[in-house]
Amino acid sequence: MSVAADPGEEAEPAAAARSSRPASWRLLANNRLAALGLVLLSLVIVVALAAPLLPIAPPDATAPAERLQRPFSEGHLLGTDHLGRDILSRLVWGTRISLAVGISASLIAAFFGSLIGLIAGYAGGRTDHLMMRGIDMLMAFPYILLALAIVAVLGPGLLNALYAIAVVNIPFFARNIRGITLGLARRDFVEAAKLSGKGPIRLVATEIFPNVLPTIVIALSTTVGWMILETAGLSFLGLGAQPPQADLGSMLGEGRKLLFTAPYVSIIPGVMIFIIVMSINLLGDGIRDVLDPRLRSGALAHPSARTQVKRRKVPEMPAGETGALDVVGLQTEFSIGRDVFRAVGGVDLRLGKEECLGLVGESGSGKSVTALSIASLVPSPPGAIVGGRVMREGRDVLEMRDGELRRLRGGEISMIFQDPLSSLHPLFTVGDQIAEAVRAHQPVSRAEAWAKAVDLLGAVQIPNPKERAKSYPHELSGGMRQRVAIAIALVNEPEVLIADEPTTALDVTVQAQVLKLLDDLRHEKHTAVLFITHDFGVVSEICERVAVMYAGRIVEMGRTEDVLDAPAHPYTRKLIDCVPLLDDPDRRLDAIEGLPPPLNRLPEGCAFAPRCPRAQPDCRAGDIPLGEVAPGRMARCLYPLVEDADAAADARVDAHAEAGQ
Repeated sequence: MSVAADPGEEAEPAAAARSSRPASWRLLANNRLAALGLVLLSLVIVVALAAPLLPIAPPDATAPAERLQRPFSEGHLLGTDHLGRDILSRLVWGTRISLAVGISASLIAAFFGSLIGLIAGYAGGRTDHLMMRGIDMLMAFPYILLALAIVAVLGPGLLNALYAIAVVNIPFFARNIRGITLGLARRDFVEAAKLSGKGPIRLVATEIFPNVLPTIVIALSTTVGWMILETAGLSFLGLGAQPPQADLGSMLGEGRKLLFTAPYVSIIPGVMIFIIVMSINLLGDGIRDVLDPRLRSGALAHPSARTQVKRRKVPEMPAGETGALDVVGLQTEFSIGRDVFRAVGGVDLRLGKEECLGLVGESGSGKSVTALSIASLVPSPPGAIVGGRVMREGRDVLEMRDGELRRLRGGEISMIFQDPLSSLHPLFTVGDQIAEAVRAHQPVSRAEAWAKAVDLLGAVQIPNPKERAKSYPHELSGGMRQRVAIAIALVNEPEVLIADEPTTALDVTVQAQVLKLLDDLRHEKHTAVLFITHDFGVVSEICERVAVMYAGRIVEMGRTEDVLDAPAHPYTRKLIDCVPLLDDPDRRLDAIEGLPPPLNRLPEGCAFAPRCPRAQPDCRAGDIPLGEVAPGRMARCLYPLVEDADAAADARVDAHAEAGQ
């Protein structure tokens, strides 16, 4: 009988989990370039805002007797210009004006341009046509000439320059945001929001705008820098700030005549423009990463080409015959903020040559992470392999150089991913993608690779392969896309094939065809297959052995028929009881009570103990090894279900007690 938990007890861990994720400021600080940009820009802004309080000379005060004083002269840290005005004072006040104009113009352009893009992209039809034709008219003129024309009509002046620069940059935002909005407006999550009763304004504000916000931010950061440069350019031409008012552009214009006699007069404002633009761009990149939830991994860095290996301990290889693939003590962790998620907690697998081994478990048990770890494809950060070996013909995959690993991937070891629509490139035909896989590992011509691609499409039973090779992934059905993925995986006749739930999204008839195809190709190509699934029916069809996984560890392993007929681990028994049988419609389906444990707070002892009806106090103390419970059967359980395993259970309990002492 389960006891309801106190809501307060649940709220506290949940709050702790939320607080363990790093804050946005911490994520931004982890990006060193973005942090540098923030520091530089903050320093510039603080100095500019404090200009009235600083003990510096008035920016417009002339002193002909002190003209062209060099930097570090007495009373003039950065020297004076041709009228004897203090360059430091004019630089501080000029930076203040340039920042105000550049940021204001950028915000105006971003607001109106993004608004036009959102409305046009979401509304479509005549609204989109009219708005975009107006934007096209603005883009038909070179933007600097258009800005000059606007200033010529309105008259020279800093405020008019601001309007001109804002107007000519509206199309930049409008076109970018419209393109992204068009791609989002028909997505399933937007349709679901419509179904919930949201109106157009709320849909755009709550569903589409948050998705385009990172693009607006990165575009805004780039545009601020450009607008400061454009403001400087107009002032340089005498159309922006008017004498004696100083901004960075007018200072550059005044210093151009002295470039050879007093170069510092123009170099100093030029360096300030460079610092401002670079710091804004660096900070914009960092803010964009912080706003993207896919990059909030605790360290703002993009995934590397291979998984980081930080092994605390390298286990010894057990004696005996090696298989096509040997995995010993594999451990993979994800570090997100202060939390460490132990997705794979010490997996041991031996995949025999030409064998099909099924890896079964609930969603989140670590099956896919194990597969990705074998091929060193877990994204780093936040993932890292912290223990174990992955042996392939006496070579440790985790110790291979990048070049060796590239030759291994797609050559000796290949993989079929869960969703072919997302794993196939949408902009290339399926024939090109298969041919690319051929040429990556075989010295053949493009024509030969294409011919082999067509042959492979026929081998995986795709009708009219010559024409289908010219199709894009979206033009094929789900079953055909999956067969294309299988063809890519088998194109170089790998000795090890990892199939990560390749039939999950398919209907029953197509699933049966794909399973038969995989089984036939396995025997023809003499390929060993690690088949990942959560369907025991699929396992019974093609797998000689099965390994059951729970909370990142193997809890049972043995021949498929033995495990299905008489499971040894209570978790395996529960999984099998959840599968309906067509020949026994009256059988009661037994759901597994409770939920899998969080991988960042795994319990002591057996991870399944909180959900296990046979759990005893000693199940919750100490590590429980994977031991033999019957000939050819392994289970991580002190009280296995195998009928003839009573003696083995007693021996293992004694061994566990001795280990605890």
